[in-house]
Amino acid sequence: MSRIGVAVCGNSGIDYLVHDKEIRIFRSLLYIEGKEYEDFVEITTDEFYDRVTKNPDIDIHTAQTSTGKIHEMYQEMIHSGYDELIIVTISQHLSGTYQNAVLAAKLIPDIPIHVFDSQSLSYVEATLASTAKKMADEQKSSQEILDRLAWIRDHNHIYVTVDTLKYLVKNGRLSNAAGFFGTLFKLKPLLEISKVGKVATVDKIRTTQKARQEMLERFMQEIKGKTVDCFIIYTNNLAELFDLQEELEQIPEIVDVKMIPLTPVVGCHAGPGTMGLGYLEK
Repeated sequence: MSRIGVAVCGNSGIDYLVHDKEIRIFRSLLYIEGKEYEDFVEITTDEFYDRVTKNPDIDIHTAQTSTGKIHEMYQEMIHSGYDELIIVTISQHLSGTYQNAVLAAKLIPDIPIHVFDSQSLSYVEATLASTAKKMADEQKSSQEILDRLAWIRDHNHIYVTVDTLKYLVKNGRLSNAAGFFGTLFKLKPLLEISKVGKVATVDKIRTTQKARQEMLERFMQEIKGKTVDCFIIYTNNLAELFDLQEELEQIPEIVDVKMIPLTPVVGCHAGPGTMGLGYLEK
């Protein structure tokens, strides 16, 4: 039986959750006014959103983990005794991380390395990694693990609201923005992470309050008859989302409500004031 190692990219936000420390984490880079920061290690969510809120026009850009760095991580895992690897990444439509992980795997042809596209981000991605590690510890085969990950990937949904679309449009992360550029920055639309892992518009709404209300209504309709774990993704708005957490915890279909911050590298493309509401079917 193979000894299977698990790794996940930092876009999962797993750094901010209780997790198995044997899960390797490879993190993207954030550049603020020319200075390099490793996500979570050198800059946290609170620090990042505080800086962006105080200076909305600050020069920020990101870089995914290089193929070389990922290759080094694979080598370290192999030297630690793993003879098969499962690597979970953010959606390939949102970052080049998946492609870099695949390229790094091709540099080690004699070891099975399975790069799994979560087609999502944040809590969904973190859950996939934690599930893979738990199953690996239970001596499940890589195929059994990958089959379970595919099921989880196909049985979740995340809705998103943003304070402004300027960050998503500027960085090319909004897949269906065409058709409403004339009123772009007046909108507070309801967005989603689509089934293929893109940020897509669900509805065009003009106020954040209405967008959040529609998000909750759609969410409640969608989870009817399902048993789910729920999660709220926050940026610089944690305090105002505690009421939503308490409201959701009263709903019988919901087993648990987790709170997770949107990491700085992902938040760079969404902006402060962003929030997400999602679920994973049990």
